Amino acid sequence: MGAALQVTAFGLALLSTLFLLLATCTDCWMVNADDSLEVSHKCRGLWRECVTNMQDGVRTCDQYDSILADHPVKIVVTRTLMITADLLAGLALATLILGLDCITFLKEDPCVKLKMCYGAGAILGAGSILGLIGSVWYAVDVYVERAMLVAHNIFLGVHYDFGWSCWLGMAGSTGCFVASVLLTCCLY
Repeated sequence: MGAALQVTAFGLALLSTLFLLLATCTDCWMVNADDSLEVSHKCRGLWRECVTNMQDGVRTCDQYDSILADHPVKIVVTRTLMITADLLAGLALATLILGLDCITFLKEDPCVKLKMCYGAGAILGAGSILGLIGSVWYAVDVYVERAMLVAHNIFLGVHYDFGWSCWLGMAGSTGCFVASVLLTCCLY
């Protein structure tokens, strides 16, 4: 039972870590969600802003200035939290691989392997919390920005909504958290 739970937690952690990495690297944290007929689809991400022409499918992207340039707080904080979550999830996966019962590393000392699984669960939990804070921070900031424009009757012609990268970050963080719970609370 313990080995099956470990492998399940590992599979979930691996998939969730991939989701976190994809969310960090992709550029659709905010998408335009206008109800009108648009000829282009706009995505804003942590690293650049892209516009796709809906008629011919041509995509052009504008890189943000240097990482050291002045950026909005939501981009800086989300970048920091997501990169840290990615690093912690990767470290947890490496530790978890070595702690799995089906791996022959330290086979003669099951107590150490169990501690490695617990440690991987704790690291994965920390990474999941940081990733969830980063994703939700960005989503809340998008919502607040839109609410402020509506409250002041300012219409810019573009309405941004949460993009699939934001949802992917939330899903990856939630999956890492579930894997962390499986590893820390359900292994005996």
